[in-house]
Amino acid sequence: MTLLSIDWNVSSEIFTIFDFPIRWYGVLFASGFLIGQFILAHIYRKEGIPESDLDSLMLYMVLSTVIGARVGHYLFYEYQQLFQDPFAWFLSMITPPFSGLASHGATVGILTGLWLYAKSKKQNFFWVVDRVVIAVAMSGCLIRLGNLMNSEIVGKPTDVAWAFNFLKNTEYYPIVPRHPSQLYEAISCFVLCILLFIIWNKYKQNTPHGLLLGIFLIWIFGLRFFYEFLKENQEAFENTMTYNMGQLLSIPAVMLGMICLWFASKKKTGAYVNENN
Repeated sequence: MTLLSIDWNVSSEIFTIFDFPIRWYGVLFASGFLIGQFILAHIYRKEGIPESDLDSLMLYMVLSTVIGARVGHYLFYEYQQLFQDPFAWFLSMITPPFSGLASHGATVGILTGLWLYAKSKKQNFFWVVDRVVIAVAMSGCLIRLGNLMNSEIVGKPTDVAWAFNFLKNTEYYPIVPRHPSQLYEAISCFVLCILLFIIWNKYKQNTPHGLLLGIFLIWIFGLRFFYEFLKENQEAFENTMTYNMGQLLSIPAVMLGMICLWFASKKKTGAYVNENN
């Protein structure tokens, strides 16, 4: 028996407008972009960068995040259907209710989108991405809180004092005390956001290119690898794997983070670079 077992039965819907449900996950997901824009606006003001650049940057961010996360989910977790019926696979990916988003896919999408953005604006890619990951870390926190409100991505059974009894989605998971794995990742993302912001605030224009990106990748996906041991697998095919898909995809992300830190250690400056000048 646990010392404290929290019964979690929160509705995923906040309210309904004209029969259209407003859900916690959607609100928190959108809030990530709004708060992210606020964070980046502050950074741009402090570094003397035109805030007008943020409008196009946020457009790239929204599109690359959603497309990357959506495509990533289907490529990494529902790839069998691609070979069985490619048309149905593609159709289900682009039509509502758009269930299924993969953080690894979102990461690839964001990095690709930022590369395209930096190229179009003739700005330094690493300067841009080192600032954006501060906002992305906060978004990750909000998204995991959205998962908690949906009672999804639940943890494995445990007897820790802070275990949750997830009273929804019982057709998938028996009601037993479980790790609140969503909270673990939400807290980790929040702490990372604060850490990255403190580092940026100390160095600002002198932040070595790639430093914050490297820390972000190692922190997020290094912890993700270990958190997966505390979580139920998301797809049935993962039950036969030594390491699940989330862990396998996290390994190259951590390695990329290490490369970024090595790259940053070779640089003495991280000043904003506009290649138009």
